[in-house]
Amino acid sequence: MAFDGIVVAGLVHELKQELTGGRIAKIAQPESDELLLTVKTGTGQKRLLISADASLPLVYLTDKNKPAPMTAPNFCMLLRKHIGGGRIVDIAQPKLERIIHFTIEHLDEMGDLCRKELIAEIMGKHSNIIFCTEDGKIIDSIKHVPAQMSSVREVLPGRDYFIPDTMHKADPLTVESGGFCRLLEEKPVPLSKALYTSFTGISPVTAEEICSLAGLDSSVPAKEYSPDILLHLYNQFSIYLSAVKEGRFCPAIYYRGRGPEEFSALPLSHLADCECREYPTLSAVLSTFYAARSQLTRIRQKSADLRHIVQTALERSRKKYDLQLRQLKDTEDREKYRIYGELIHIYGYHVAEGAKTLEAPDYHTGEMISIPLDATMSPQENAQRYFARYNKQKRTFEALTGLTRETKEDIDYLESVQTALDIALTEEDLSQIRDELAGAGYIRRRTAKKKAKIKNEPLHYLSSDGYHIYVGKNNLQNDELTFHFASGNDWWFHAKQAPGSHVIVKSGGDELPDRTFEEAGRLAAYYSSMRGSDKVEIDYVEKKHVKKPGGAKPGFVIYYTNYSLVIDSDISGIPMVSSGN
Repeated sequence: MAFDGIVVAGLVHELKQELTGGRIAKIAQPESDELLLTVKTGTGQKRLLISADASLPLVYLTDKNKPAPMTAPNFCMLLRKHIGGGRIVDIAQPKLERIIHFTIEHLDEMGDLCRKELIAEIMGKHSNIIFCTEDGKIIDSIKHVPAQMSSVREVLPGRDYFIPDTMHKADPLTVESGGFCRLLEEKPVPLSKALYTSFTGISPVTAEEICSLAGLDSSVPAKEYSPDILLHLYNQFSIYLSAVKEGRFCPAIYYRGRGPEEFSALPLSHLADCECREYPTLSAVLSTFYAARSQLTRIRQKSADLRHIVQTALERSRKKYDLQLRQLKDTEDREKYRIYGELIHIYGYHVAEGAKTLEAPDYHTGEMISIPLDATMSPQENAQRYFARYNKQKRTFEALTGLTRETKEDIDYLESVQTALDIALTEEDLSQIRDELAGAGYIRRRTAKKKAKIKNEPLHYLSSDGYHIYVGKNNLQNDELTFHFASGNDWWFHAKQAPGSHVIVKSGGDELPDRTFEEAGRLAAYYSSMRGSDKVEIDYVEKKHVKKPGGAKPGFVIYYTNYSLVIDSDISGIPMVSSGN
């Protein structure tokens, strides 16, 4: 799953066809490290997404618009000033680097025609979007990189732009056979690793493909092969990369089992055990492969503060619970002290002065027990000492029993919020969870201004038999779904003894088919902390048997008569009707 130089080459080929000659009509910065350019071309309006997100950098054409902040960031304003209305005259990739240069022609303040460079660097955590003059002077960048952050290259206004050559890799599009063989022979590593560490733009999966095409074992070092075999490898290498030079790309995603395994701009014949699905463009491949992952990455970043609050509260509650359990364990002998006191009352007249023990029969079992005594006290005082210890532990037990139950409820609740954060897909989901935590007293309510009511609905699926299935995304939504939306004869599902969503199947008074029960069970398993498990126990019952105790936390319910099933958490075959927003 590599966004390598070959994928970038295919993307550049596609963007040149779609965007060259187009005018930049709109520039937005939806995220701190992301640009969305709207370009008007002869064939219509196009949207170009450029993301320098460290965890998921991307460049592709998209049909979807994204809301921009009310106040545009400084970098966005700078681009609007310089290249708003500008024309894209060229799109290029230096060598086979993961870098795309957009050359934009525009009028300066004096009305003279000039050019600027918008450079997208797709390099993992070092990804950036850099705006330069035509002669390579940095005007600004979406991420500033001072000398304290990088000793290799500063990315700051006024600095010269250059591509750092830290790995000393060769250009695979121009390398000759002699240089190719020499580079591989110099590296005492497996052949595939020698390929991707010697040449720019070659990912491990591409290196495996080239070795496979040549019929060579990729795990054997290059120096173990004869010069003739390495020359044969070079020929396969050149043939494979000739498609890049000629612009012959085959965008595809390779699926193994239920999920995508790889994507590529060129065929990957060594993945013969995967299902290959071809797409018309690389943008379609990238949006399909990464769109959901990108959204989840963004939401996970935005939920970091809520996760920290919940995790901190959860750790505190777990420590408190462990302490309470230890204290509760210390009260297990309380009845023994009561019996000691009573036996001393009964048989204390036999105790000699200064005795340290009393031997007496336990009236419950008839066995003789030895009761320790304080020799400085009278039998009556010893009895009172044991009664006092019993009463103290009894009070502690009664108090801790309630406190322990409350703490366990807090833990269960916070774990359910953690699961809701894992399920969250949108900012509306996070806002509703934030409101829930504020209502529970874990964070302060926002009082600066009255907030608009959040429109957020449960997830909506359709079973194979045509029954509507709804899934709550957080505890507030679970309560609403179960106690206000569902009817008495609808069916309610939940993962057994695990935090997760309430799942409701609208029965319409029908007797549900077994397949619908199974699909609802899979949804309950998937939207729980047991997601990914092959065997999840699911409780299900008619909604009329589900009750909510007075004063219970959001999402907490009780039920006494239920059915159970054990099922996996694979929901790939259940179509979603609505994402819940």
